Amino acid sequence: MPSVLITGCSSGFGLLTAVELAGRGHDVVATMRDPSRDGDLRRACEAAGTSVHVVALDVHDETSVARGVAEAVDLLGGLDVVVNNAGIEVRGPVELVSDAEVALQFETNVLGLLRVVRATVPHLRRSEAGVLVNLSSVAGVIARPFAGIYAASKHAVEAISEALHFELGLSGIRVHSIQPGQFPTGLGANTVTAAAFTPDHEGYWAIAEQLESRAKGLGGDGPADPALVARTVADVLEDPAAPLRTPVGADAELIVAARHGHTFEEYEVLMRSALDHWEGYRRERP
Repeated sequence: MPSVLITGCSSGFGLLTAVELAGRGHDVVATMRDPSRDGDLRRACEAAGTSVHVVALDVHDETSVARGVAEAVDLLGGLDVVVNNAGIEVRGPVELVSDAEVALQFETNVLGLLRVVRATVPHLRRSEAGVLVNLSSVAGVIARPFAGIYAASKHAVEAISEALHFELGLSGIRVHSIQPGQFPTGLGANTVTAAAFTPDHEGYWAIAEQLESRAKGLGGDGPADPALVARTVADVLEDPAAPLRTPVGADAELIVAARHGHTFEEYEVLMRSALDHWEGYRRERP
């Protein structure tokens, strides 16, 4: 079975994907910045009756990336699949996000991804069927208020994935972008709220909380199962005919269809209606 390297596996989608792929018989190296935080992953593997290799890899550090990839290649004897999962979310109105907070967002979600791509593509070229999977988001398709900087980073991931799709396709490497909607994962622990975004700032806070609550309801009743994302990643990498982009979750499918199937003006009407014209964000049309 294919050998797989996954980033950001201490929690969330990375952890679930590592367990899912190992359960399907793949040889998995699950990486994380601090391997001492592998307790949840180890317990999940034990519960599933499977196992993975855990390797230190910090996407912020090019030396750490090179060292982690080299260790993974030694353990696996090569690389067939790479899953770029590591990521964070910077939350807040665009006007309130500092340069340092923007830099942190892009350092992790964009530059970190590129470091892993540069370090692993030579190994994927040596594989008979190399696959690169980038965990993007429905935020790579739309830009929701109070998540504009996060959306900008995921739009960048979408652009990079599309370019790589054509560039690496020349070498027989498949590239895929996975676009999850709202899921309960460990990403909350990796969410940074802009320091200037406080509960008493011009009413933004209450509006943001209302929008967040209603956005979670777009996909139907109850929270979506994050294991669906892990299963989708596994299905996509195992399917040679899988498309470049795959939205995951009822809300993601709805939003992607609405965004791509309408003009922006039509899409804006749909989104305002779906969010019930949340207080403080109505605007008179000219």
